[in-house]
Amino acid sequence: MGNEVRAVALLSGGLDSSLAVRLLLDQGIKIKALHFYTGFCITEHKRRLGLTKEDGQQYVNPALKAAARLGVPLEIVDISEEYYDIVLNPKFGYGKNVNPCVDCRIMMLRKAKEIMEKEGYHFVVTGEVLYQRPMSQTPQRLKLIEREAGLEGLILRPLSAKVLPPTVPELKGWVDRSKLLGIKGRSRKVQIELAKKYGLEYEQPAGGCCYLTDETYAERFREAFAVEGTITRDDLVLFAVGRHLRLPSGVKLIVARNQGEVNFLKGFKGRYNHAYRLDGKGTFALIKGNPPEEELQLIADIIARYSKREDSKIYMKVGDKEYILEGHPIDDALIEDFKIYHKEGVAR
Repeated sequence: MGNEVRAVALLSGGLDSSLAVRLLLDQGIKIKALHFYTGFCITEHKRRLGLTKEDGQQYVNPALKAAARLGVPLEIVDISEEYYDIVLNPKFGYGKNVNPCVDCRIMMLRKAKEIMEKEGYHFVVTGEVLYQRPMSQTPQRLKLIEREAGLEGLILRPLSAKVLPPTVPELKGWVDRSKLLGIKGRSRKVQIELAKKYGLEYEQPAGGCCYLTDETYAERFREAFAVEGTITRDDLVLFAVGRHLRLPSGVKLIVARNQGEVNFLKGFKGRYNHAYRLDGKGTFALIKGNPPEEELQLIADIIARYSKREDSKIYMKVGDKEYILEGHPIDDALIEDFKIYHKEGVAR
């Protein structure tokens, strides 16, 4: 069938998915790339905050860059609304942190199937590598995911094809199995060598960019559920932003770490109590909950600590009341017990 064979490919912009697409382009397969926006991509989050890389460059969606380099059309599919429900109630549970990898994969592949069928493509391509990820890339899990997505036999994984059962595209001769690979395990040596051979640039680190695998994000998720008994959609966004402090009363303080986070958190001030230095110099903090009167000074002192470490007037809105307090920078040792982060890591 040659050039008539058409496939949709899941493209993250990382090394594996880029190579999978390239291997099929070499066989004359016509590819349309799909990139799923979940709302939890670290690179995308930094881009929205207006942060820049160490070399001063802007963050760019890695899939856009990869599709341009590969010369394939790309559709960005926004699944963020439905994705919240998966994060809160994953049918197949979480990985090491709060990453619902199996449910996530099923959801993306169901969407890919819809697009494949609607637009007349023949099969779906992914960059998955057998045994690379312990939760979602074992033979049993790959089969389960295919079945739940309604794509049995129609998902081609070019990097591991030779160590997996033949798929419909191979059995029908649409794709030459002998030109596919048999990579398995966590080493990426083969992929890195191939990238050099093809002159393919790819995003670093190669291991994905999902906040849900981040240990501090997971710590905040679990802590909030334990203390508050529920997780809101706002929480899922806010766990990725700022310093999180749980005060003695049980109220939570989310303190911006840079101007991008200040701007981002200000977008929530209509829905939350908040505090900032009256002259606008320094940080901005959301106050989740209603602090008792005796805790307002503590909040003011924390804001002063993170706003140039100097005595300053602090504005605070709590409920329908407004306060202006003298803030005195609190000692770091006193704040440490309030911080919510992965304790083996570095305070965020």
